[in-house]
Amino acid sequence: MKKIKKEIKDIKFLDKNIKLGERTYIMGILNVTPDSFSDGGDFIDIHNAVNHAKEMIELGVDIIDVGGESSRPGHKNITEEEELKRVIPVIKRLSAETDAIISLDTIRSEVAEEAIKEGVHIINDIWGLQKDPNMAKVAAKYKIPVIIMHNQNGTDYNNIIEDIKEFFKRSVAIAKEAGISEDMIILDPGIGFGKTPEQNIMVMSKLDEIKSLGYPVLLGTSRKSMLGKILDLPPKERVEGTLATTILGIVQGVDIVRVHDVQENLRAVKVADAIIRGE
Repeated sequence: MKKIKKEIKDIKFLDKNIKLGERTYIMGILNVTPDSFSDGGDFIDIHNAVNHAKEMIELGVDIIDVGGESSRPGHKNITEEEELKRVIPVIKRLSAETDAIISLDTIRSEVAEEAIKEGVHIINDIWGLQKDPNMAKVAAKYKIPVIIMHNQNGTDYNNIIEDIKEFFKRSVAIAKEAGISEDMIILDPGIGFGKTPEQNIMVMSKLDEIKSLGYPVLLGTSRKSMLGKILDLPPKERVEGTLATTILGIVQGVDIVRVHDVQENLRAVKVADAIIRGE
């Protein structure tokens, strides 16, 4: 098996430092929502949310990704005020009580800015800076990394991989124009967003082409419907399927995996890194 050539991208931001390429980083999902597809309602109580984050940190997670609005198909849109009410108390406590790197999954620049002021270190935008014209400016203003995810309405493509690449090129141009430096950009192919299960499988098999764009890549497949389609199992029983995609992602050069089940994925990542990265 061909080992991954180590190309370390040292991302230094605020009081944090990530050496992407050295090993695979684990991003733990913390949905403070009542309606997320897998864990909706599990962590809407602030104490439950913070305790769950601390459990993930104890297990060895590198980043906590806080989400205040579900993005599942058919989700109910919420107001900016509601999103702030859900995420800010959790972010405040995580910032005060842990040393974790905190990411915020949001599409609103106003929410992003308030969250950064309270301790968020990374912005995770599921519309790749193309929904809210001020999102890139906020990330640039505070000099923090931004995760640019591919997304679109509908599932029509000319050539799915080439179309995703073009989307990323537009997003990167927006980022650079706003003043975000190249070393603060992370790409996410958006498994489960604007894609059929068959298209998701195609993207999974071509992650190395996304990696060839020259930026760190985040992979988020945890418990998603693509796995449900293959396994015919409900979300919380898709752990093994998630592990398979985590390993396949690492083989193709993925730098960060965004997951619900931290311990299982961390163990799989350690083995894969030992074989693929020589760590």
